[in-house]
Amino acid sequence: MTNDTEGLAPGLFAGRRAFVTGGTSGIGAATAVLFAELGAEVTALGLRPADEGELPEHPAVRVVEHDVLDGGGLTGLISEAGRLDVLVNCAGVSHDRDEYDLERWRRVLEINLTATMIACQAARPALARAEGGGSIVNVSSMFSFTGSRDRPAYSASKGAVSQLTKSLAAEYAADGVRVNAVAPGFVVTPLARGLLDDPPAAEAVRARIPFGRYGRPREIAAVNAFLCSPAASYMTGAVLPVDGGYLAV
Repeated sequence: MTNDTEGLAPGLFAGRRAFVTGGTSGIGAATAVLFAELGAEVTALGLRPADEGELPEHPAVRVVEHDVLDGGGLTGLISEAGRLDVLVNCAGVSHDRDEYDLERWRRVLEINLTATMIACQAARPALARAEGGGSIVNVSSMFSFTGSRDRPAYSASKGAVSQLTKSLAAEYAADGVRVNAVAPGFVVTPLARGLLDDPPAAEAVRARIPFGRYGRPREIAAVNAFLCSPAASYMTGAVLPVDGGYLAV
């Protein structure tokens, strides 16, 4: 265990099955590996990343290459997975200022929002049968709180993911399924590559973060694990910022 997962007990998810969309890179890959390290059997679904080193590597992680834009295929893969205890929706995309183009706008909403809804609905029956109750975590964004002039579709979609999370929390509660969200700040992932490759812009953002650094994917994964653990048994409908204090200033 590394320091950023201190407090998560070994074997926390032993005997559990987890499904992670967007699980082939960034926060999704880190989440898949962490759940596997904590004992879960994990399916990591996503596109093959440009950097093969991003792929989650662990004997308990099965990688499935699939585009969440194929909603029917996504439904089938989740429905056919059998027993399921955890769903983490990490699939996401941003086209930055190109999102003012309506075709790009629609694509971002389809991937970030609609695919999240499809995955949740597909997983609901299995999660309702999970011993002790199933759990869903959706990955939102700090931009769901602030908006972003450079990412209008991304911000809108993540704001909608936060509201979808609250709606499904109310709807799924009768099934014993908890639905929560994390709202990451700036994290070192391929999605942040455009910012990280612009040193002046990257430094301006870093200077505003009270912790003085960008987040690590594993730090977001650790919060995902907490939300799916018995320690969060009375939490549902929550949207937790994990941003190093960015929203506090």
